[in-house]
Amino acid sequence: MAKPKLHQGTEAMGRHLTADVLVVGAGPAGASAAAWAARDGRDVLLIDMAPFPRDKTCGDGLTPRALAELDRLGLSDWVREHPVTHGLHAFGWGHDQRLPWPDGGSFPKYGSVITRAELDHRLVRHAEDCGARTLLGVHATGVRGDSGRIASVELRSPTGDSVAEVSVRTVLVADGVRSKFGTLLGRRWHRDSVYGTAMRAFMRVEQQHDWLIAHLALPYSEGETFPGYGWVFPLGESGGHHQLKGSGPLVNVGVMAYAAKGHELNSGLRPHLDRYVAEVRDSLGLSGEIMLAKSALLPLGGAVSNVAGQNWMLIGDAAGCVNPFTGEGIDYALETGRLAAEHLDEHDHSATWPHRLNYEYGPMFAATRRFARGFFKPKVMNGFGQTAIRSQRGMNTGLRLIANLIDPADKDLSARLAKLGGAFAQHRATRKPFLTSPTDIANTPEALCNQN
Repeated sequence: MAKPKLHQGTEAMGRHLTADVLVVGAGPAGASAAAWAARDGRDVLLIDMAPFPRDKTCGDGLTPRALAELDRLGLSDWVREHPVTHGLHAFGWGHDQRLPWPDGGSFPKYGSVITRAELDHRLVRHAEDCGARTLLGVHATGVRGDSGRIASVELRSPTGDSVAEVSVRTVLVADGVRSKFGTLLGRRWHRDSVYGTAMRAFMRVEQQHDWLIAHLALPYSEGETFPGYGWVFPLGESGGHHQLKGSGPLVNVGVMAYAAKGHELNSGLRPHLDRYVAEVRDSLGLSGEIMLAKSALLPLGGAVSNVAGQNWMLIGDAAGCVNPFTGEGIDYALETGRLAAEHLDEHDHSATWPHRLNYEYGPMFAATRRFARGFFKPKVMNGFGQTAIRSQRGMNTGLRLIANLIDPADKDLSARLAKLGGAFAQHRATRKPFLTSPTDIANTPEALCNQN
């Protein structure tokens, strides 16, 4: 396979640029936001530090919730050119269950798996088709403003020999889990809340399957259970811009561990990935070597504060919009890009945007990040898991809850109980998802934006 030509964007680097909306980061959140804003007729500039296509550490799985957003963008036909998944095949505690994606509601009854290199590149192209300008291979390195508002953003080339200044009305920050630009504006990631550490790789497989596969109750050390899970997701024949050895179907294989302050892993993830692959290689028909193993940290469940200022908003992973149980964030990235575009006419986002995120995701995030902490108590989790995995109905309901496949209009018993439990967990949370507590004020975005 020929190496794809790098895409540098549609805009030339200049000393002085302008935009109604500057989007920093061209992953799913940024590209979605750029597409929706451009559709509304706004002058949008989408930037990223890398030319495309580029790789991102990810499991590459797309839930029905993510596919609903891609359908809204008009990309469903393109998605169907890739592997279709019927649901989750869960293994653990000596049992396994095939859990189909839930039927009905506003979500499709299928999922997919597409490499981030291919997905993100397609989304950037779609944003351009919608009218957004793109400038790729540049860093957002500074801001100028007054009284808490950003007036302009400084851009630099990777070598630092080319500098530009973009005059802006609104800035959307979508630069990923570490969010260096968000940190410059005052973003704080609270690691006392549960967070994820994940490693993904690619392998060949003897025969393609059409289910997402997840293994719980993996061995850890000294007879303890691994505080997380392993996965194998089908990618079909295409590596999605990756140059990979061998021939035949590919899978994305990886492990994710939950951590928090005082509950860190006692080693890196590579030994756990190697152990997991060795355990499932024969049963799943994995072949060849582990390729392109990469790891990442994940702020889970809105464990981020200072997510907005007067004329800027954090979206996607930068805002901690990552499922606290699965570590999946593509669906929330696409959603928050669309939701942020709905708020662009507001004069001040500092209060409305954190509360919108908390309204949309707070109950579910508060409940599932509390549940994820159960992995820090292996005896409790093992006792619960051994009972739960025997129940097909219980596991089907569990999939619907942990994948957040409950529509606001759903009125069935499971949906009502989930909403009630989520609201209770949200009320009891010491730190509400996305909301800034009094102790966060010392790092205010106003102080950082008063640069002239």
